[in-house]
Amino acid sequence: MADIRIRKRKRMREKEIKVLSSELEGLLGVPVFTEKDTVDIAESTDFDLLFVGSDIIGLIKEGKPFLTVRGIIKYKPIKRYVTVDMGAVPFITNGADCMGPGIVEADKTIAVGDFVWIRDEKNKVPLAIGISERSGEELSQKRSGKAIKTIHNVGDKLWKTGE
Repeated sequence: MADIRIRKRKRMREKEIKVLSSELEGLLGVPVFTEKDTVDIAESTDFDLLFVGSDIIGLIKEGKPFLTVRGIIKYKPIKRYVTVDMGAVPFITNGADCMGPGIVEADKTIAVGDFVWIRDEKNKVPLAIGISERSGEELSQKRSGKAIKTIHNVGDKLWKTGE
């Protein structure tokens, strides 16, 4: 197991699940879990985690929910994406922040401070989750400097916990 510490796991009520699910659906443009699914919330070292069954499919950081990379793979959202060129992929998958020149395309509805998911240009496979430091329009301009602060990526301790 990886060294992520999970504690205080508890089952969510149907009402709470419905509110959380509709919030995520609004952010990502696709339906996620329903109130009929078994959803648990737990504390971890960096943020709160959302479990559907035994899979960690979401996280809550500073009161804002979003899907993990496994959640993105499962539910295939159509919003809040940032596409990077293939040259950036090894850096992103090693946990580096996403830099402006590597961005090929971005959802125009992204605002500063929003959670985003990063995918590669060729396969459109999710690589990481981050917090945008620019708007969707600015992300598409390829300005130099950090554009997205990565908080979770393929291969990190949260990813390995789900294996």
